[in-house]
Amino acid sequence: MTLDVEKVDSLKQRMAEFIQQLQDDICGALEKLDGKARFREDKWDRPGGGGGRTRVLEDGAVLEKAGVNTSVVFGELEEAFAKKLQGQGRQFWAGGLSLVLHPRNPYVPTVHANYRFIHQGAKAWFGGGADLTPYYLYEEDAGHFHRTLKAACDKHDPSYYPRFKATCDKYFYLRHREETRGVGGLFFEDLGGDLEREFEFVKDAGRAFLPAYLPIAERRKDTPYGEPQRVWQEVRRGRYVEFNLVYDRGTIFGLETKGRIESILMSMPPQARWRYEFHPEPGSHESRLIDVLRNPRDWASGG
Repeated sequence: MTLDVEKVDSLKQRMAEFIQQLQDDICGALEKLDGKARFREDKWDRPGGGGGRTRVLEDGAVLEKAGVNTSVVFGELEEAFAKKLQGQGRQFWAGGLSLVLHPRNPYVPTVHANYRFIHQGAKAWFGGGADLTPYYLYEEDAGHFHRTLKAACDKHDPSYYPRFKATCDKYFYLRHREETRGVGGLFFEDLGGDLEREFEFVKDAGRAFLPAYLPIAERRKDTPYGEPQRVWQEVRRGRYVEFNLVYDRGTIFGLETKGRIESILMSMPPQARWRYEFHPEPGSHESRLIDVLRNPRDWASGG
């Protein structure tokens, strides 16, 4: 299929506008949730073409660290890396929003989302998704997150949610730990259909983030906790770091395209720990989480 360059250029412009508006909406809602801290903004230019708008909130009442970034970068890829992507040639354009929220309270889950549009040579495609990483498992929270994302999918194609949920479980998997990073969500890459229709889906998926996550954070943010829960949270954050540095495509893409390092690594938690031979007590709430991470469940239909 021949790529319509004019349509792709139009999609680039509209995607850039959409992600910047979504960034504004999400940051405004998160500042309201936190009630204390505000985002600082850094605008940056990429040598070779493009740049971005990084927003980071730190030391909040609810959010210990939050990053909500947008970028539009273009230019020429290194030849070896260009061959690893799905397009053709070394010329590329990539626009996207990426966010990671690390709450202070261990009972509030960490969450990640990313929505992107990439054009490389004679091919253009959308990708992205959202996933939830709890430290303590509440089945109603996992169910709410998944059902909200499923509703966004179902508006476009009832096959989307089961496909993208399965892909998410497979992608966010730490092979060296034999466990998923969290309870999943959606992950999609290059749907292979009409780009205009796919853009409509990406917009609905992006707009579903706040209603999927905010009610969970509101419900758990004031739950009492102590040092043992904080230690467990930091141990699990260590797993988050392991995935992002070893497997995450977005991190690799940012580094390979010579993006801004501070923006690429804003996904790292403010504090994490690695404990030698650390295993939760059998039958504990912590152990129950590990059982679920090793056996993904169908959360949208009740687990």
